[in-house]
Amino acid sequence: MTALTLSTAGAATLRADALVVGVAKGPKGAIVAAGAEAVDKAFDGKLAGVLDALGASGAEGEVTKLPAPAGLKVPVVLAVGLGPVPEKDESFDEEVLRRAAGAAARALHGSKKAGFALPLEDASAVTAVAEGALLGAYAFTAYQGGEKKAGNGKDSGPKQPLAEVALLGAKPRDKEHKAAAERAAVVAAEVNVARDLVNTPPNDLTPEAFAAVASAAAKENGIKVQVLDEKALVKGAYGGIMGVGKGSENPPRLVKLTYTHPKAEKTLAFVGKGITYDSGGISLKPAGHNETMKCDMAGAAAVFASVVAAAKLGLKVNVTGWLALAENMPSGSATKPGDVLRMYSGKTVEVLNTDAEGRLVLGDALTKASEENPDAIVDVATLTGAMVLALGDRTFGIMANDDAFRTSIHEIAEEVGESSWPMPLSAELRKTMDSPTADIANMGVRMGGGLVAGLFLQEFVGEGITWAHLDIAGPAFHEGAPHGYTPKGGTGSAVRTLVRLAERTATGDLG
Repeated sequence: MTALTLSTAGAATLRADALVVGVAKGPKGAIVAAGAEAVDKAFDGKLAGVLDALGASGAEGEVTKLPAPAGLKVPVVLAVGLGPVPEKDESFDEEVLRRAAGAAARALHGSKKAGFALPLEDASAVTAVAEGALLGAYAFTAYQGGEKKAGNGKDSGPKQPLAEVALLGAKPRDKEHKAAAERAAVVAAEVNVARDLVNTPPNDLTPEAFAAVASAAAKENGIKVQVLDEKALVKGAYGGIMGVGKGSENPPRLVKLTYTHPKAEKTLAFVGKGITYDSGGISLKPAGHNETMKCDMAGAAAVFASVVAAAKLGLKVNVTGWLALAENMPSGSATKPGDVLRMYSGKTVEVLNTDAEGRLVLGDALTKASEENPDAIVDVATLTGAMVLALGDRTFGIMANDDAFRTSIHEIAEEVGESSWPMPLSAELRKTMDSPTADIANMGVRMGGGLVAGLFLQEFVGEGITWAHLDIAGPAFHEGAPHGYTPKGGTGSAVRTLVRLAERTATGDLG
């Protein structure tokens, strides 16, 4: 994990490998942002002109490296674009700062230390820059390197992430700044844990292995943990989870993580879809759709990371995490289209498509979570391709049985920089899941498939319990080039939203 410090050094005296400054896009070219005054002075007040000459415009995410002049203790100055200059009396948006810091950190892979002299007007800006830098510094290298170059003995592995981020302009002795930095470090660390899990190959991250990782982290952080193995799942009549997992040699698990605070007045339940590999089962996915299906446990990864973050932050709220873990594989023992499963709730489901498996494991977990009557339940899942078609690959959908709760989660997501959009639960779509054989089918009409899946899940939420469903199928796994603080591969989608929801619940500041 990249280290984070609030440096007391000035930009002119900091010793590091590089110094990051912000540059905004003005009406007549690049404008040096606040925080870089000492750096601009070292350039004799001509930093903006030098950047203009190099073709830098200040566009958001643009990165320009240039040699540092005499007067600075660093060899390199890295200017990162912040986009248009804010209107009078306004500050740079926190997400702009977060993305800029992330882009800079990515550009500094292989460096030991960098100072970040970006605009830090308040504690919120400290949080944004710290989070962005720590998230941008992420790299998944566990399966790379290890060999030596012939003849020279040097490690041929990939460049390691930036080792240390020093924030300049923040005040180490200011309680708000210190708390903001500490919070950012915790949240970023857990987002990166979720990313690691999503990126781990499915031959290593089986349901049993995931449960072991969660158990170890829980014990380290004072979180109670309970793991139901396949025998306990059969005995407990978890027909949904067992129905999905019985086709694999790697049996399913249901993991319960319980964080409690002695002064908590509210309880949240987070439920995560944890399909550690999704082949589609007997309804096998076509070629070209299997390669990234290790990411189908991203919802469970987000839930796991969020519970650990809540514990590390000591939030005054009880948070229970449910990880519904299974591997969906085709075999002689696999569930077949046309089979009927009896869920943990007692409701029967006709399985029309075994590739609509996430809703089956979530159905059991939602019922189980409802038994404890929490104040609210939020499930997180890479549930439907339909949601990707609707919202693209950077935005997750939000459905809920309470409009105010859905609005609150949407506002929270936008606040922390996670793109989301509220979606309806159209009642007329429920009848398309009617089955002549069972209480409900696991498929309905194709059009509006993301909403159909949400309606299916709603069937398993306890009466009177506030519930929301986050379909993160789009943003959970990024296949394109990295941007801002978003890497290629697992993103840790929804972790920051869940953590902020827990914080708001703890303080009673929820909608």
